Amino acid sequence: MTRPASQVLGNQDRGLYWAQQSAIVIGGSLFVALCARITVPLPFTPVPLTLQNFGVLLVGLTLGSRRGFAALVLYLAEGASGMPVFNPAGLGGIAQLFGPTGGYLMAYPFVAALAGRVFERGKKTLIRATIASLLAEVVLFAGGIGWLFVLTHSMTQAVRYGLYWFVFAEVLKVMSAAAITIGWSRAFKFQA
Repeated sequence: MTRPASQVLGNQDRGLYWAQQSAIVIGGSLFVALCARITVPLPFTPVPLTLQNFGVLLVGLTLGSRRGFAALVLYLAEGASGMPVFNPAGLGGIAQLFGPTGGYLMAYPFVAALAGRVFERGKKTLIRATIASLLAEVVLFAGGIGWLFVLTHSMTQAVRYGLYWFVFAEVLKVMSAAAITIGWSRAFKFQA
């Protein structure tokens, strides 16, 4: 007995939908990997200044909470498996997750999910995108500084290594990610 054409077409549409969603998630993970290549080692901290955080915010804001989370979980899996997606100044592979930047990396899926969740829950404005990014940055630095505390056994040292040198750059990343997201949402009429 054959299935009706509408059932077959429905399955093809579902397959196409999932292929598109997969491509979007993979693209998000690769975008963050590309941002990780732009890195500036700082001599006074083991944590380099990278464009990764900007990529994570942009992925979360533009892809939304679910796809943003999935893209960053995929990114971590790629890096842990040895693919060269983490910043080149780091340890590489799974060792990177246990090094000084491990707390930031492990927070990335939650950062993207929070930014996406806050942004997708209301009118798409620059203020909402900025607030979403700022809240996500709190999660990012809580994870990063928390892990540095575990490594250094000193909250003062953890904050010195993981926060002070990055505040100005993070403000620029938050504002840029919010502005780009609003620009894209207006230009392409997308829904996160």
